[in-house]
Formats: sequence, C-alpha cells, structure tokens
Amino acid sequence: MKIRNYTLQHLLLLAGMLFCFACTEAEPPKEVKIENNKTEKNPFRFYKDIEVKPGLNFEIVSWGKGVDSIGGYQILMSDSVKSNFKSVAVERKGIITDVWNMDLDNDGNPELYVQLLSNKNVLDLNVFEYAGGNFNKIGFPSLSSNQKKGYNGEDNFFIKNGDLFRSFPVKNEADSTKKILKTYQYRLNGNSFSTNEIKPE
Repeated sequence: MKIRNYTLQHLLLLAGMLFCFACTEAEPPKEVKIENNKTEKNPFRFYKDIEVKPGLNFEIVSWGKGVDSIGGYQILMSDSVKSNFKSVAVERKGIITDVWNMDLDNDGNPELYVQLLSNKNVLDLNVFEYAGGNFNKIGFPSLSSNQKKGYNGEDNFFIKNGDLFRSFPVKNEADSTKKILKTYQYRLNGNSFSTNEIKPE
C-alpha cells in the first residue's frame, strides 16, 4: 500500500512538473546594443548610375580622404547584354557635382560629362567618350583670355535642345555696378570642341 502511494505521489509530482514547464514561456533573448563611437567618413563622396540604354550602364564613383577637392574617381561600364565590363580611373582636382550622358557629335558613342567644382565657385568639365571598347578623354577647352575678361566664376553648364552651353556673369564695362550674363555654346566634332558666344537678343 505504501509503495502504491509512493508511486502515485511521484507520478503526480512528475505530472505537475511537466504541467509547470509546459505553461512557462521562455523569455526572449535580450537585445544587446553595441554602440560604436567611431565616426568614419564615407570615402565615396559621389555616386551616380547612368543608364544609356537597357543593359548598358555607367557608374561614376568618387573617393578621397582629407581635402574634399583632391582625390580620384572611377567610371565603371557594364554591358550586361554583351557581358562586357570596363573601367577607367582618373585623378581629380575639384569636387564632382554632377555627371551626365550626351552624344554631342551624334556619332552613336556615348560621352560622359563630369562636372567638377574648384575654387568654391568655378566649374570645369572632364569629358570621356566610350568608343571601340575604350574610354577616350576629350579635352574640354579652358576659357580664353578674351572670354575671361570680367570672369569671376559662378559658371552654369546647361543643356538646351540637345546642345551644351555655359553661362556666367561678368562686370558690365559701361557700368561696373551691373553685371551681364555671357553665354557660350559648345560643339563637338572629331573629338574636338569649338566655342561660339551667344549674343543676347
């Protein structure tokens, strides 16, 4: 009789313990927050992806540590249709503010125009044409001494009706308190630029 009571007590105790374990929910693991006090600068100061046509992309990435206006940039070409991938690395003096694609000479080869800001308010262009599986740099003309008369930066490159223009304010020779806007049109022929001043109407 004592053995049966003893066994029955053990069974009830075991059943009670199983019931307790079944009702107890495991606590979710506590989240451990790791704070990183290091603030690292992103070395890629500029990034842009330009799709010329489906499957043909140009990615432009700029990098550099230290002075913002010194570093490099790379143009990455991905032609997924032809499984062709090319790149070119370039040193830069200036901060890349924009990049766009054009075919100014209408030869069917894409040109990439990399706009660089230097001396706080002076813009310049690096131009690359992708042709025959290679990147060819096309020299963009500097302003001539005649064009620079009264020039003090504040350039603006813009595209109108598929043409490339550059405008900037200069001091009015007749009235030095006033400024006039000079505008130049750029044409590309045989990988060489020509410039034409657009007179105000």
